[in-house]
Amino acid sequence: MGATLADIAAHAAVSEATVSRVLNDKPGVAPAKRRAVLTALDVLGYERPSRLRSRTARPVGVLLPELVNPIFPAFAQALAPNFARRGFTPLIGTQSEGGLHEDEIIDMFVEAGVSGILFVAGQHADTAESTDRYQALRELGLPLGFVNGYREGVDAPFFSIDDAASMSIAVRHLIAMGHRRIGFASGPESWVPTRRATEGFRSAIQEGLGPSAVAPVVHGLLSDDGGASAARELIAEGCTAVVCASDLMAVGVLAEARRQGLSVPGQLSVVGFDDSILARSCWPPLTTIRQPVPTMGIAIADAFVGEMNGILAYRTEYIFQPELVVRESTGPAPSES
Repeated sequence: MGATLADIAAHAAVSEATVSRVLNDKPGVAPAKRRAVLTALDVLGYERPSRLRSRTARPVGVLLPELVNPIFPAFAQALAPNFARRGFTPLIGTQSEGGLHEDEIIDMFVEAGVSGILFVAGQHADTAESTDRYQALRELGLPLGFVNGYREGVDAPFFSIDDAASMSIAVRHLIAMGHRRIGFASGPESWVPTRRATEGFRSAIQEGLGPSAVAPVVHGLLSDDGGASAARELIAEGCTAVVCASDLMAVGVLAEARRQGLSVPGQLSVVGFDDSILARSCWPPLTTIRQPVPTMGIAIADAFVGEMNGILAYRTEYIFQPELVVRESTGPAPSES
């Protein structure tokens, strides 16, 4: 146990004797130091002794943009056990068309006494939206965290997939199979991830096919209808491959290809983004860019629980690397006849 005590003491910036007193539930430890030791236990992955486990878990708000796209329930599923192991119970709030706005959900979270709020691809990702609501929450002393959609000047940690690297991986994969006319079915133009991905897509096309290469981009909703609409334009422009901003959009591209009598991947290759359950269950199964959601869930919970316990995370953007998952929706470029 000596090495373990030393690890916990170093992380909590206290003495090993203080760690021992906390673990044995002895008096004489300042509340701030006791919290620091307990947080260090959680962050370092040690089980709290049963006598030190909170009888009542503290609530933390997790705001999702929707539940239709399965990547967002996947984030909630990944976050829930990681928060629970650290003594927090997530309260899930979700926006939907005709439903509550983000501001209304925030008000409900505050009234419920949450210890902090984590925003997953929320309004913070839209550059057309002000960040004033988040600044006001920070002025109240409420810890915040944000997933996918970095905005400068917000006093909170951000956790993002590397959108530009994602596009580079997808484009290189398609170029290696002989595709020379590759389109991007992208999301709303004002969104930070969209802007980063679009820039990364165009850079990857120019790097792989030359500075004069055409890189058609169609912006639309991150939905199957948005994907189908983008596919109509990109197919009409002669694209033999389409990279999509989400698996849900890719499903729409596949549907449009079927409507036009195009075989996938024989006549059109399709790459999704997320590696949600859709990627494995649609036909053909999608080649896609995987967001490392389980890994992100652990890292987010570690940093954000510390934030809620008064141990501030770095005011920066934590970047997670994507992974290409090759399935049956991509293949060699069709030969010109």
